[in-house]
Amino acid sequence: MTIARVDRPRRAPAAAAGAGDTGARSVRRRRRLTALAFVTPLLAYLAAFYVYPLYRNLDLSLRDYTVRSFVAGDAPFSGWDNFRTVLDDPTFGPAMRHTLVFTFVSIAFQYVSGLALAVFFNRHFRLSTVLRALFLIPWLLPLIVSASTWSWMFNSESGVVNYFLHFVGIDPVGWLTSPDWALTAVIVANIWIGIPFNLVILYSGLQNIPGELYEAAALDGAGAWQQFRRITFPLLRPVSAITLLLGLVYTLKVFDLIWIMTKGGPGDASSTLATWSYQLGFGTLLPKFGPGAAVGDILILIALVFGLLYIRVQRRQEA
Repeated sequence: MTIARVDRPRRAPAAAAGAGDTGARSVRRRRRLTALAFVTPLLAYLAAFYVYPLYRNLDLSLRDYTVRSFVAGDAPFSGWDNFRTVLDDPTFGPAMRHTLVFTFVSIAFQYVSGLALAVFFNRHFRLSTVLRALFLIPWLLPLIVSASTWSWMFNSESGVVNYFLHFVGIDPVGWLTSPDWALTAVIVANIWIGIPFNLVILYSGLQNIPGELYEAAALDGAGAWQQFRRITFPLLRPVSAITLLLGLVYTLKVFDLIWIMTKGGPGDASSTLATWSYQLGFGTLLPKFGPGAAVGDILILIALVFGLLYIRVQRRQEA
């Protein structure tokens, strides 16, 4: 009698598959750990220099801090009292108005000047690279140097601006001492500082516009203005939106330039939310930490609105 041999199923393939799954899981785990190792320093940086300061500022605005309680850390909770104090303060209206005027006038002139210079340098004439590099100097200089230079230029007695006004027969102007001109002086200085940023971004955008479009438009008889209106400006619109929004968020929080030139004065003639917040928190012998932090929170909220607008525009462009 012959007994049929029944072979047992081989388990080697299953074992190999299990080993493969284990290896794949190990690779994925190592990749996650590697990604976490790269992300951890960034998260630590954001937590230390963004999240914690924002939390502390919000805590300051919701408590009745004095110098003693600031050191001891036992300030009583006051809720929205600091915000009500700020909104009822007669300085709030002028500071908000000056902030908006300073921001939007600066942005408008910076963008128009930067766009004109970007179109001008896009022609690639001789020495265009050198001249374009020279226009970056205001952006590269330390802000304290730029602000001090403009303070000297706008000096009522020895400033070069009044010298030229006197040369053409115009009476000297108290640029930094007159309530009617102080805000104008800091706006002019801020425009000068911000033009290179707009020039660089818009010039980069112009480099991405195909030259064939201009050649075809020239063959159709389109002049320089028609080419700009029909080709340059429409195709530059996404870059323009990003440039304006970034400039808007940056200009809202300008403090050092105004503080060095006028300290928000004379009186409150050039005071903005940024300078007023500093004055409340650190500008007197009896600092008002709570109201100063509340003004800072209002400024952060305004910047956050425009920041979210920037993100929305960016997502639309990527879609």
